[in-house]
Amino acid sequence: MGVSIDELFNVAGKVAVVTGGSRGIGRMIAEAYVENGVKTYITARKEEACQQTANELNQKGECVALPADLSTPDGRARFVSEMKAREKKLDILVNNAGAAWGAPFAEYPEEGYDKVMDINVKAVFMLTRELLPLLEEGASPENPSRVINIGSIDGLRVSSTDNFAYGASKAAVHFLTKNLAVRLAGKGLTVNAIAPGPFESKMMEHMLLQFRDKIEAENPLGRIGNPTDMGGLAVYLASPATSYMTGQVIALDGGRHLGARQD
Repeated sequence: MGVSIDELFNVAGKVAVVTGGSRGIGRMIAEAYVENGVKTYITARKEEACQQTANELNQKGECVALPADLSTPDGRARFVSEMKAREKKLDILVNNAGAAWGAPFAEYPEEGYDKVMDINVKAVFMLTRELLPLLEEGASPENPSRVINIGSIDGLRVSSTDNFAYGASKAAVHFLTKNLAVRLAGKGLTVNAIAPGPFESKMMEHMLLQFRDKIEAENPLGRIGNPTDMGGLAVYLASPATSYMTGQVIALDGGRHLGARQD
């Protein structure tokens, strides 16, 4: 193929699913795909928000809303059935849907711990397995289908917040990424993870409202992430440029997981 920029990073004509694609990081990724010629299905539990985002992104390309609660077996089954009815193959699966729950250690509820683990870890495993027939179709080691899991820098370091289940769940996502990378390589899939730091998202909204100046001041690059940062890496991981990359966890955080800014 050579080293033509236009070919190396071309994702046009692919089909993608982005879970939790109606807002935040999921929307950033979906928008980058749509703008670059990827037919993109987005899911979210809230039908109205999912459809509204799809309508907005359809101004830039092709985006389809398929609302679903992927944390339940029934919700996943309906979604997978709908995808199989609509598409013969799937090139890109972005497992982005997630949840967080904060509470002091002594008061952390079992309900909250279970919810975070079910959505952030179990649903990633189950959905990937259930969509495997579509991902395998037409995939090869030379032209692999892509699974991109969204982890977090809280899975790379110990956070100072009371999100006990969240950090543990994202560390599990990172390890699951490596495990699946080895097991699915022979089926023509690559599996990589993005570990974001602070970005504009619903999950970060409260923290940024209170502590944005502090968060930016502590970041080695002096800012939080933006849609171009996230969209660029998501396109890269779906492009021919990374067809030989698998099992990697890429921190996208301005260097924050390495430590606070040193001036």
